[in-house]
Amino acid sequence: MTTPYEQLDAWIDAHFDEQVRFLQELVRVPTDTPPGNNAPHADRTAELLAAMGLQAEKHSVPASEVQAAGMQSITNLVVRRPYSAGGITIGLNAHGDVVPPGEGWTHDPYGGEIADGNMYGRATAVSKSDFSSYTFAVRALESLGLPLEGGVELLFTYDEEFGGELGPGWLLEKGLTKPDLLLAAGFSYQVITAHNGCLQMEVTVHGKMAHAAIPESGVDALQGAVHILNALYAQNTLYKQVTSGVEGINHPYLNVGRIEGGTNTNVVPGKVVFKLDRRMIPEETPAEVEASIRKVIADAAAQVPGISVDIKRLLLANSMRPLAGNQPLVDALQKHGEALFGEPIPAMGTPLYTDVRLFSERGIPGVIYGAGPRTVLESHAKRADERVSLDDLRKATKVVARTLLDMLQAH
Repeated sequence: MTTPYEQLDAWIDAHFDEQVRFLQELVRVPTDTPPGNNAPHADRTAELLAAMGLQAEKHSVPASEVQAAGMQSITNLVVRRPYSAGGITIGLNAHGDVVPPGEGWTHDPYGGEIADGNMYGRATAVSKSDFSSYTFAVRALESLGLPLEGGVELLFTYDEEFGGELGPGWLLEKGLTKPDLLLAAGFSYQVITAHNGCLQMEVTVHGKMAHAAIPESGVDALQGAVHILNALYAQNTLYKQVTSGVEGINHPYLNVGRIEGGTNTNVVPGKVVFKLDRRMIPEETPAEVEASIRKVIADAAAQVPGISVDIKRLLLANSMRPLAGNQPLVDALQKHGEALFGEPIPAMGTPLYTDVRLFSERGIPGVIYGAGPRTVLESHAKRADERVSLDDLRKATKVVARTLLDMLQAH
């Protein structure tokens, strides 16, 4: 007599080739953000889901809101699978938007090519893989024909790279979803229960343009920017003295990821713009962090005569802290993860920030778990030759299916 767990595993094994083809189809529709033209991918996903008997609601974000956020189109998908009036609803959320491929690939970034037991392509690891793991876990669960309580919602969204406000944030704000628990796209060898916050800012340093032959007639905005940047980078030394109590998260960090300015080689630059990213550990208060950064910039600018500065906040993503109520989900994922992967699956934090925080901010306990390797580095996410191990994909799908059965089986 086979157990329900064994029946789930067997169904996933029998349908794994179909699951792989589904993921390949998702990878072959680009969702580079920027530019962020993501509605075509949602349309294709809905079409593929419909062929499996899963009807997806299409929720298009108004073009004006999407364009104001710097993207072109967003259609978020919701697949509702209600099982009974009682019990809990579990949301399964993965994002389809990704950063552009960049250079250095040895495989087609939109090919979904399979080699050495891996599938290669942009978003194979983060997080189109979990479109497939969550979809096939739900299908496996329903194949058992057992009485289930509550329900499941597949939430496939398209605004993680720009902060999530027009993805999960938009669905939550419009009342289109409000699950009791959330499982969000992640990797297979740890259950993530907390993550860093992120503050992103654009700093514009104003000077006065002048001919390079008579530099004293101008004010060099680049020299002013260098002075400010040195003051900001000095903060990283101080941040290393601040440690988080959350396993997997170390200390705050500041990175300047983009800088541009000047008009020509023979002109004293009159304006320089740079963008910074400040990672916040869960123990920090975002308002205090932002005030501190603004003060560092203002104090440094004041030391350079003739310089003025404009500061614009681009993103404020709160950290995610564990919420009461997530423990049964954590326990089930750890139990089945250890059984299927043959090693303990720790519950810990991550220095990344994600759009899962948008659920926790509304009191919805969430954890992060899905298909992928031990580290972001191994997955090549946001780098060339991003890949997911097909073995990890298969096992993670089984872990999620077993966990859903534990949480939703009628007793």
